[in-house]
Amino acid sequence: MTKRDLNNWFGLKGWLEERYFTYNKSPNWQSTFDSGIDKTVDGVLNKPIPDFTTNPMYCLGGIALTAFIIQVLTGPLLAMYYRPTPSEAYESVRFIMTDVYLGSLIRSLHHWGANFMVAAVALHMLRVFFTGAYKKPRELSWVFGFILLVLTLTQGLTGYVLPWNQLGYWATNIVVQISAAFPIVGPPMAKLVQAGDVIGGKTLTRFFILHVLIIPLTIISLLMIKFAMIRRQAISGKRDPDFMSGGL
Repeated sequence: MTKRDLNNWFGLKGWLEERYFTYNKSPNWQSTFDSGIDKTVDGVLNKPIPDFTTNPMYCLGGIALTAFIIQVLTGPLLAMYYRPTPSEAYESVRFIMTDVYLGSLIRSLHHWGANFMVAAVALHMLRVFFTGAYKKPRELSWVFGFILLVLTLTQGLTGYVLPWNQLGYWATNIVVQISAAFPIVGPPMAKLVQAGDVIGGKTLTRFFILHVLIIPLTIISLLMIKFAMIRRQAISGKRDPDFMSGGL
């Protein structure tokens, strides 16, 4: 097998080039960076967008991003006072709500921002599906969007547990039971979720680490990749032959 055959194995090279390297004749990233910081910033801020993107349904991704930024800004402020232990978690949340200056406002922003983010991501995925924006050449963008939806729901669930009140405890219990219901992999998965044989302090610590570190960093990484795809492919819309006129 020649080197050329390897490069075009199963047409993978051409498949990727068609979608992420030659579509819309976009300049490569190296030339963008070589042009200097000023030109790069100008290209990002002043890039023309189609008129149809003024439709509110095309703003759902931006709304979800704004809600995520609110989470990133308010989360560390809450983490300064939160204590991820069964004996202190609820009391630390109460302290934030009643004794910390603007604590109630910050927690409310965090709480409602999470709800708006979940709703916006879900509606965004529905818009993409019903307008056919997941089709060629945006298949990978759709896959990343679905993964981001799952991560957003998981982020909301882990945050729901952190106050460690009755709702949080029983929500954890339900998640563990659902995990355990899967054949073969169920019991190990449930043990992994609850960090042991029973729900307790280790479970809360695990959910806290997932909520403040692992999931947010994963979301940020995937968002960077997704934005790069959108930058190269442009926004899908009425110029696509498969686009359903009128949208949602």
